[in-house]
Amino acid sequence: MSSFAEARPKWGKRLLHLNWGMVLLIIATATVGFAMLYSAAGGRLDPWASRQAMRFSIGLSLMFVVALIDLRLWRQLSYPAYALGILLLIAVEFIGVSGGGAQRWIDLGVMRLQPSEVMKIALVMALARYFHGVPAEETGRLHHLVVPIFLIGLPVALVVQQPDLGTALVLAMIGGAMLWLAGVRIWLFVVVGGAGLAAIPVAWQFLREYQRARILTFLRPENDPLGAGYHILQSKIALGSGGLFGKGFLQGTQSHLNFLPEKQTDFVFTMLAEEFGLIGGLGLLVLYILLMVYGVAIALRSRNQYGRLMAAGITTSFFLYVFINIAMVMGLIPVVGVPLPLISYGGTAMLAVLIGFGLLMSIHTSRDTPASRYGGGAY
Repeated sequence: MSSFAEARPKWGKRLLHLNWGMVLLIIATATVGFAMLYSAAGGRLDPWASRQAMRFSIGLSLMFVVALIDLRLWRQLSYPAYALGILLLIAVEFIGVSGGGAQRWIDLGVMRLQPSEVMKIALVMALARYFHGVPAEETGRLHHLVVPIFLIGLPVALVVQQPDLGTALVLAMIGGAMLWLAGVRIWLFVVVGGAGLAAIPVAWQFLREYQRARILTFLRPENDPLGAGYHILQSKIALGSGGLFGKGFLQGTQSHLNFLPEKQTDFVFTMLAEEFGLIGGLGLLVLYILLMVYGVAIALRSRNQYGRLMAAGITTSFFLYVFINIAMVMGLIPVVGVPLPLISYGGTAMLAVLIGFGLLMSIHTSRDTPASRYGGGAY
């Protein structure tokens, strides 16, 4: 078998074979985000649009670096990346900074790092690496599930302690999706789901007061329209007032008169729908769907199990970002702190999403390289 150095394509050749259609879609989606942050600031670049553009430029450069690195190296780094994510989550407990009633960030001076966002990518990498080494017919056996359940449960437990129940549930859903994609039997999910439903009354007793309030507000937001229900009620008003074509760029009354809270972060989709209406919201959804189609196509095209699983896992993670944020602002699920990818203002989430796209493109350039699932092979 040829050495790693001999097998690795030239960076220039890999650059030519990147998925440039995906790159253009990423830039187009981010441009929508810049426009909405410009509008959120009342027609000014500062404080959000200019900083977001700078972060996107850094993230895009990092995405290209990730994409140009051979997939074999990422496979070797999967467990170290997971270990780094766990160390960062533990570090939050000791040196983390608080905001919004939770301790979720590490202050690096130039930016605040949210380790739970990094963990979403690291978890996918680690699970893909593990199941790459498990024979297909052995995937569903219980003794092969001990390690992946531990890999999922540890970061979920650490994130719950911050406390950040929403992100913990997202990590659990990403892990569950990876188990299903790897071939774990459906009956196991039915058993776990049934046990989860049975445990709801017990879990309710351990929820913090603000977490219970979010659930109760989701069920009946009109009970406290000026308090706990204010966010979602204002979001629904803004969504409905946009109509079919919207009120026009910079003309959203709910957002520009400051009735709409967190318009630059969690509720940025609401502002977009108010200014550009149903057509604008559907347009953004089309961009997202096209990006997910690329992700699914890359997963199906890959000839090695690690690439297939990681591409499918990253695409699933991206879907959860989009679905949860939009469902939240529409009042379909309780309010949780999940940003709208490439649109919401924020640093760590954008970097994590762009690193994920970089890994997808690395898989794309290595799609025709086969690999044994366990032992031997090119990988």
